[in-house]
Formats: sequence, C-alpha cells, structure tokens
Amino acid sequence: MKIRCILFFVIVCHLNITAQDCKSILLGEVVDFHNQNVLQGAKITLLKAGKELQTVMSNAQGKFRMIKLCDGAYELEVSHTECQSQILPIQIEGDTFKKISLEHHLEELGEVTVTGSSNPQLSKTVNIQTLKEAQIEEFSDASLGDALKEISGVSSLNTGSSIVKPIIQGLNSSRILIITNDVRLQDQEWGIEHAPNVDLNTADRLTVIKGSGALQYGGDAIGGVVLAQPKRLARTDTIYGKTILSGSSNGRGGAITSELDKGFKNGFGIRVQGTYKRFGDFRAPDYFLTNTGTQQIAASIALGINRFKYGAELYYSYFDTEIGILRAADFGNITDLVRAINAPVPAFTDDFSHTINPPRQEVNHHLLKAKSFLRFEGFGKVSLQYAFQLNNRQEFDNRRGESDNIPTVDLELTTHTLDINLDIDAIENTKITAGLSGLFQENFADPLTGVRRVIPDYEKYAIGVFGGLAYNISSNLQLDLGGRIDFSQIDADKFYRTSFFEDRNYDIDFADIVVQDFGTQLLTNPIFDYTNFSATLGLNWELNATTALLFNYGLASRPPNPSELFSEGLNQSSASFELGDLRLDTETSNKISASLQGSFLENKISFNITPYANFISDFIILEPTDVLATSRGTFQVFEYVQNDARLIGIDIDATYKPHEYWEYVTSFSYLRGDDTTNNEPIINIPPPNWFNAITYNNSRWKNLNLRLRSELFFEQTRFPDNNFIAQIIENNQFVNTLVDVSTPPPSYHLLHFDSSITLASKKATTYKIGFGIDNLLNTNYRQLLNRFRFFADDLGRNFSISLKINY
Repeated sequence: MKIRCILFFVIVCHLNITAQDCKSILLGEVVDFHNQNVLQGAKITLLKAGKELQTVMSNAQGKFRMIKLCDGAYELEVSHTECQSQILPIQIEGDTFKKISLEHHLEELGEVTVTGSSNPQLSKTVNIQTLKEAQIEEFSDASLGDALKEISGVSSLNTGSSIVKPIIQGLNSSRILIITNDVRLQDQEWGIEHAPNVDLNTADRLTVIKGSGALQYGGDAIGGVVLAQPKRLARTDTIYGKTILSGSSNGRGGAITSELDKGFKNGFGIRVQGTYKRFGDFRAPDYFLTNTGTQQIAASIALGINRFKYGAELYYSYFDTEIGILRAADFGNITDLVRAINAPVPAFTDDFSHTINPPRQEVNHHLLKAKSFLRFEGFGKVSLQYAFQLNNRQEFDNRRGESDNIPTVDLELTTHTLDINLDIDAIENTKITAGLSGLFQENFADPLTGVRRVIPDYEKYAIGVFGGLAYNISSNLQLDLGGRIDFSQIDADKFYRTSFFEDRNYDIDFADIVVQDFGTQLLTNPIFDYTNFSATLGLNWELNATTALLFNYGLASRPPNPSELFSEGLNQSSASFELGDLRLDTETSNKISASLQGSFLENKISFNITPYANFISDFIILEPTDVLATSRGTFQVFEYVQNDARLIGIDIDATYKPHEYWEYVTSFSYLRGDDTTNNEPIINIPPPNWFNAITYNNSRWKNLNLRLRSELFFEQTRFPDNNFIAQIIENNQFVNTLVDVSTPPPSYHLLHFDSSITLASKKATTYKIGFGIDNLLNTNYRQLLNRFRFFADDLGRNFSISLKINY
C-alpha cells in the first residue's frame, strides 16, 4: 500500500510539472540574409533528438508561431524555395522569439562560378563564354592557349608548337588579364614568346570576358579577361578524385594529371593536384621539327573552410616548364636567315629525339595565396586577399665555345599584391561592388649571364580603386556601371650603349635620366608615373523568355609595359632582336559591343551574335624593321611603335540539336584591323575562321561520344608591307635579295576526330576511354600567327589516347 501511494504521488507531480513547462510559445520571423526582406512560405520544423514535433509555415509578413512547447533544447529546420536549408539550435525558456536569416541567393554561394548570371563580380552586359570541366579535360596534355581556341573570337599567337598565347578579338599579351584562382598572373606576360604559366588541369572552368567587364582585376584589359577557376573545396565528409593519362604519337609523349579532394564534417576541405607532361620533337607532315620537345611539372595544394558567413583559403601552386626552340630558327649569318625564310623545307631536320638542346627556355613560377571573407547580415560581404608570385625565366643559347648551361637571359620577377573587396547586396534590385588593390613588383636581371640584359632591373608600384553598380531597372532590364582609377610607377636602372642612346636622340629628350657615364655605356634611371582611368556601361535587355540583347561600352587604358619601354636585345625564344621606346605613352581603348543571345524551336537551336568595334589611341605594336647580325647570329629586328588603331569584327556561335543523340555546333569570327595613323592594315590580325563540329552522344550505350571537327582558316588578304632588301652571298658575290616577311600563308582546312566511352565499376569508379586524331588528313599548313611560320610547317597528323579515372 505504501509503494502505491509513493508511485501515485510521483505521477501527479510529473503531470503538474509537464502542465507547467509545456505552455511556452515560440514566435519567429524569417528574413532574407542580404536585404532583410521577409520571406513568406518558409517551412519551419521543430526537432527533438531528430524527431519532428511541429511544422508551421511563415505568413505574408514572414512570421510564424508554435504553441504548447516544453522548455528545453531543440533544433529548428528551416527551408524556403531557392534557399539553403538550415538547422539551428534553439533554447526554449518560456515565451521565446527567434529571428532567422536565410541565404536567398544560392547561385552566389561558395565558388566563383564565372558565368554571366552567377558571378557578382562580372558584368552581365558584356559577352562572356565558358569552357566547362569536360571540355577542359580534352586538353589535359595541352596548354591554356590551345583550350581557349574553342571559343569564338579567341585565337592564338604561337612561337613554335609549345609556346601558345591567347588572342581575344585581335589583342594579346599585356592587353589580356589571366586570372588563376582569383589571382592576376604576373609572369612577364609582356613577351610574345612568354606563354602563361598556368597548369590547365587546375581549372574547373575557363571563362573568357571579351572586354573590360571585370574591373575588380584591373582596368587595363583592353583585349579581355581569362578566368581559370578551380571548383569549390569539399564541405562535407567525403573523399573523391580523378586521374587522367594521355599519350600522343606526334611528339611521342604524353601526360598524367591527378587530383584528390577530401572534405570534413566541419566544412574544412583540402585538395592536392599534380601534372607531368613530356614530349619529344614534334613533327610536321614531311619532317621532324628539330629541338621542339617540352617538359612540364606542376603541382598545387589548397586548403580552407567555406561556410556561408565566413571562409578562408590557403593556396599554393608550382609550375615548371622546359621548352625547346626550333633549331631551324637559329642562324649564324644573314645569308642563312634569308635562305631559311625563302626555303620550303628547314635546313635542320634531324631524326626524332626527346633531348632538349639550346636554344631553349626554362621557366618556373610559384604562387601563394591567402584569402578570407566575412558576410554581414543586412549588408554584404567583405573579402581580403594577399598573393605572392615568383617567376624565374632563363633562356639558353649555343654560346659557341662557352658553357651552354649558362643562360643568356635570366630574369626573376617578384610580385606582392593585396586586394580588399566589398560586395553590398542588401539593397533591393541593386548590387554594389567596391575595392582597393595594391601591388609591389621587382624585376632582377642577373648580370652574370655576360649578355646585355633585354629587360633591366626595375621596381613597380601600383594602387587601384574600383566601384561598380548593377541595378535591375525592371524585371527584364538591367543596368551595369563601373569605374576604376589606377596609379602606377616604374623605377628602372638600365645601361644603354652610348651610341644607341644618341642614335635614338635619348640624349636630347632624356638627358636627365643619365646617372653615370662610362664612356661607351651610360647608366640611366628612368622613372615613369602613370594615371589610368577605366569604366564600363552596359545594358542587359531580356526581349522574351528565350532571347536577350546585351550592350556594353568599355573604356580601358594601359601603360606601356617594361618590354615595350626598355627592350634592347635578343629574345632567343622568338629568334628576334627587339627594341623598346622610352617615348611610348598610355594606350587607351574605347570599345562598343552588342550581343544577341537566344534560342528557339524549343531550345533545339541556340545562337550568340556579337559585333564589336574597338578604337584604340596610341596603340603599341611590335613591327619588323630590319635584320641584324650579332655575335650570337643574325636575326630579324622588331621595334615597338605607337599609332592609332581601329578593330572591327563579329563573332557568331550557333548550336543545332535536331535529335537526342545528335548536335551540330558552328562558329565564325571575322576581324578587320587598321592603323588609322598610317592608313594601312595592322600586322598580325587573325584571319577569318570558321569552325564546325558534328557530335553523336548516346548516354544509353556506355555514354558513347563521337565527334568530327572542322577548322577552316581563310587567307588574310589585308596586311602591311614589311618586306626588306637583304644583301646575301651567292656564288661568292654579294646579291640584293627581297625578303618577303609580309605575305600571309594561304588558307587551309583541318579535320579532327575524337571519341570516348565511359565504363562503370561496382565500386562507383568510372573509366572514360578516349581516342582522337588531330589533322586527320595530315595537311601541310602554316599558321599566320606562328612566329616560326617563316621557317617550318605546323604540326602534322597526331593520334592520341586517354584514360580518365573518376574515384
């Protein structure tokens, strides 16, 4: 009886306590994290130990209410259309109020996706085109420039088969910004024979911005911007990776690249990646291109944490390459040079070899980046980034009696950058961006080479401020505005030969820069200060659900780079003697472009038509002027000159998908370049080109993919006359001979085939096997924009195989 009474008393007490504690009310409000707008229709679920207790929806005012709650610790699961669901801890102690902020702009989370509609840093009113991971992987053993040629309006400036620089709508080198993992690449990009030091395999997406639509990265993008962005680090507990192996018959080499990602529950992620490539002498259809082998080693590591409200990342990459320079482009006298230019077959066509002899170049590049960001509720995001880059370039020549292991050019470029960016997205229909960037750069030209330094020692200081506004005027019309101002200074120490200094009248115009006179040489200290303005104005008008019209005006200005100012010597990599000019002024571009983008027939046909006009005042260009005999051989002389220019062109892309399995893609580009000062065509303007591809893809049969590609390059009929008369020796007599360095090569047509199939295993590992043939018909051709087209044909037929393993 006693036990029963005690038990009855405990039950009554428990019921009383329960009745007292389970009368609490939870009131709440759900708002947009960015602009604090209320969110109607949010789903709120109360959880206890993973069990659902109550579920309610927010009303038109974003409010919600839960009743009859017991005090204690719970979790709230909150979700809304186009929002990232959240699970939040909550402590109920009597009547409780909870304000919940949801991220309502999912497309902007995490990585910079580098598409026109998803990257808040990029203008949506300028033409932007992207290559995705699957397309990039097709070029895993090639270069950045090779991959970018898949985009209309993008061509390449080649020095042989391995040094490839992208050209965007006729412009290259310092007029194109290469951005890798949010860092502007600083690797002596001014040289025509300096390929970007980027491992293509680190990029998940490659985006080309045809114009100055990314003022965050710089105001001197007269040609455009290339973004090479990796994918976001893993944020969940997972591990995955991929390995790609490839081999090629032309060059008898191949590549291996591998990547491994590991994520943890706390949001921390890490990625390691590496690439190795090795090729021997490449082959034209009828002969080997002696001493054109190449070797590349690259590696990177990234680690960081990426939460919604904060994130931090540390990134390091290393890139090392050794490139052979075509032996047939190295001459001992002017007679050999003229004969080589006029001869249909190179004088040096040895048997195949993997050995890379002088002339050659060796380049290594280090990049270290530290970045962090914070998001503030009802305001936006603030990010801070520091980057360090070290680029070392060495060029080796046959030194004739001296050690070939002593470089003739040895440049070390060190760059420090600091960027502070602000994104404000709390204002309805408006996004504001602003930022401050600073740069310190130092170039050291090692005098121990014993050769006159092409680029002198210098220090460069720069600071830039930018701001931008994107405003939705209506549901189908958006306005973009942006502006930037940059201040920079170059402080150089350069030796000039006294005779050269006087021949160019520098002794009159720049007498004040002479520091010391050594008789035959002068030590000078030229200091140049530049102030540059850049701006963009654009409109994006959605005509209907499938068609949009983009308009953009861009003002970009670029100070002359160190090569253009100070060059005085031999660039062995391009087999040319280059001369700069201290009188060069800032280059200014006014570009107008429009794009009509859309689709019809239920998206079976899509198109992009982009006409543009670029008016450039004080356009700096490298033109051939003479030939010069030196102790290291005889070479063409190229000199930087400055005139006004006009570039007018159009890029057209179209895709037709008549059937589930079939797709036809075509693109056409035309560009006309004029020197309006001298009323003549500009040198090295890409010829009209037309690309076509037919693809068969059957996902039901091992994802079989077959593609036939066609490339038609028309003959460039507009070119300046840069021919010269050379005095050569024939039959022991001096003979005046016309050397034609102006007439472009004839048109040519190339066919390529590639195929792949994907196999899956029971362990969630997939194997993609690929086979391809480049230059299917083994066509003889010479590319207009290959600096070595004067001496040899371009590449012949190439068979390639590849294996990609996803695990």
